[in-house]
Amino acid sequence: MNFKRIWIMFKARNYEFFRDRAAFGWNFLFPFLIIAGFAIIFGGKEYSDYKVGVFPLAQKKTDKTTLQLPDSFKNNKFIEFIGFQTEEDGINRLKHHKIDFLLKNNSSDNAYWVNETSPKGYFLEQLFNGSIALKDHPVNGLKGEVHGREIRYIDWFFPGLLGMNMMFSALWGVGYVVVRYRKNGVLKRLKATPLTAVEYLTSQMLSRIFLLMFTLAVVWLGCDLFFSFEVVGSLVDIFIVFFIGSLSLTALGLILASRGTSEEFTSGILNFITWPMMFLSEVWFSIEGAPQWVQTISKALPLTHMLSAARKIMNDGASLLDVHTELEVMAVMALVFLIIGASLFSWNS
Repeated sequence: MNFKRIWIMFKARNYEFFRDRAAFGWNFLFPFLIIAGFAIIFGGKEYSDYKVGVFPLAQKKTDKTTLQLPDSFKNNKFIEFIGFQTEEDGINRLKHHKIDFLLKNNSSDNAYWVNETSPKGYFLEQLFNGSIALKDHPVNGLKGEVHGREIRYIDWFFPGLLGMNMMFSALWGVGYVVVRYRKNGVLKRLKATPLTAVEYLTSQMLSRIFLLMFTLAVVWLGCDLFFSFEVVGSLVDIFIVFFIGSLSLTALGLILASRGTSEEFTSGILNFITWPMMFLSEVWFSIEGAPQWVQTISKALPLTHMLSAARKIMNDGASLLDVHTELEVMAVMALVFLIIGASLFSWNS
């Protein structure tokens, strides 16, 4: 082993990185953007670990002074209260794990609803009943019935896990790889052939979609053997949703691949896109109760619509007609991304 050659290559690689000002700056800027984003989203206030819905209330954001609830429960700093106009709205969010507990405001019998499959719901139920005992006398609140099938958290979370895996594979498998081909001169060689930019991008897109759907089937079958997921809707409909979603995600990756020349900078841009989608597209948790502008940004992300449609079919038994809005949005996104990527594409570095 020649350490001199190792040292020379070590210095050369570092020089290459530091001379790439875009990548060098991005590696410092990206962590600050993530921190700033969390600071803006959570508004500098203490983070609420538990979300409790209250009805009937006109406003989503609830002023605790308007709540007619036991003080020890109402003033718990780790509980965020979210207002709903009707009982039906609240129970629908409760079934889908968007809130952890539901209460009726100013109820003489302290009525509440809880999803029996939610660990947080069980804890809040005990806390609420304990608060009643402190306020009045040792009695429990009136437990309401959650109408319809309760959804296990794992059944709610699983589409998010699949979507996250597809997002990374689509964006990195197309955007990053094509940039590397351009940097290595592979695309310059392909330019000398009769192959057009649209043909090349289409082939890249189809190849990635094939791999995405194959991976989806393998992961689904493997996980289902261990966890026995409850699927209310059609598996074919879910497959179609993920297929159209993979189209939009892969087309987004083509935009990044169209002009990039630096692998490091492309990596930074990919992180800038994927991390917000993980947090804002409800991959791991619901953003119910987040500021309205945050939820609006979420609607502009293709992953949000894919997971929304997949969960409606898997957990609620919806049909393709019921999720036509999400499908149309993803299809339009895919078409727009593909047109932009093809028009901006360059063979040269």
